[in-house]
Amino acid sequence: MLTIRNMMTPMRLFTIATLTPIALIGMGAVFGGFWVVAAILYLTAFTSLLDRAIQIIAPHTEFPSGDALSVTLALLHLALLPLVIAALGGHTLTSLEKAGLFFAAGLFFGQVSNANAHELIHRSQRHVHRLGMWVYITLLFGHHTSAHVLVHHRHVATPQDPNTSRRGESFYRYAIRAWTGSFIEGYRAEAARLKKINRTRWQNPYVIYIGGGALFLCSAVLLGGPKALIAYITLAAYAQTQLLMSDYVQHYGLTRRAAANGKSQPVSVQHSWNSPHWFSSALMLNATRHSDHHAHPSRPYPALTLPQDAPMLPRPLPLMASIALVPPLWRKIMDPLVDRWQHA
Repeated sequence: MLTIRNMMTPMRLFTIATLTPIALIGMGAVFGGFWVVAAILYLTAFTSLLDRAIQIIAPHTEFPSGDALSVTLALLHLALLPLVIAALGGHTLTSLEKAGLFFAAGLFFGQVSNANAHELIHRSQRHVHRLGMWVYITLLFGHHTSAHVLVHHRHVATPQDPNTSRRGESFYRYAIRAWTGSFIEGYRAEAARLKKINRTRWQNPYVIYIGGGALFLCSAVLLGGPKALIAYITLAAYAQTQLLMSDYVQHYGLTRRAAANGKSQPVSVQHSWNSPHWFSSALMLNATRHSDHHAHPSRPYPALTLPQDAPMLPRPLPLMASIALVPPLWRKIMDPLVDRWQHA
């Protein structure tokens, strides 16, 4: 592995890493062919190659908030999604080109759009927060806005958190439990919050999540008929699956011990898995630096760090997510690491 000092400013790296696939996927949706292949290679082989071949040593500097890039990415997502759906439901691309476009766009929406929406819903500015919410709604996953902030961050690494994966639990069983559990617990948390501030049930954001999702489903039909609708639903499911895979990998088997008073110990850097691989981290807006995010949920993504005493994944997060699809191999790699950290 080649080790170099990062001569590129952090925000420039984030900008290049995240905007490049948008251009490639957009061109692929319009022209197909080479552009579809380029988008796939960028999001897979190229990213993996840079993670493996180069180690970046970043200087310690003050970081900007990164909100401008996050807002730009969200707005571009809102433009790219209908473009891709129209292409998948249309007749200009071949079946092979459509399959490649689906794969590339799904990777982008699942890894970049999800990571960016996650960043936005943690911002305190209302309009920025709502922009992240609408990105999730377009992926038919609006409830994650409430479940992540009100449930996951409060109960992470405990049995009360649907999105904390358990040692020995396969991804497939986890995905069903996490999706349904977060939907229900997110609604309950919002209902309790509204009751506390004397608001009606119709002011529950779940009305917007479900209504907005229905609106986008109808828009897909208007955009390209039944084919576009099917393409939209499957693309959203693909993106949702990747978010669930990310949560599964980043919290697998790590739990907080119960204190003498029955309450769980405070969240620490030892309750999330991290990835030090630089390019995939830039592509996913430092979502791979998960321990620091849970320790400081409002900290902007460019400022997130990798604590030295935090659990580290043996391979980049996207690769580990793929390994999680093969439960015996996943458990062979991860269970000994979990045991080591749980008894540390």
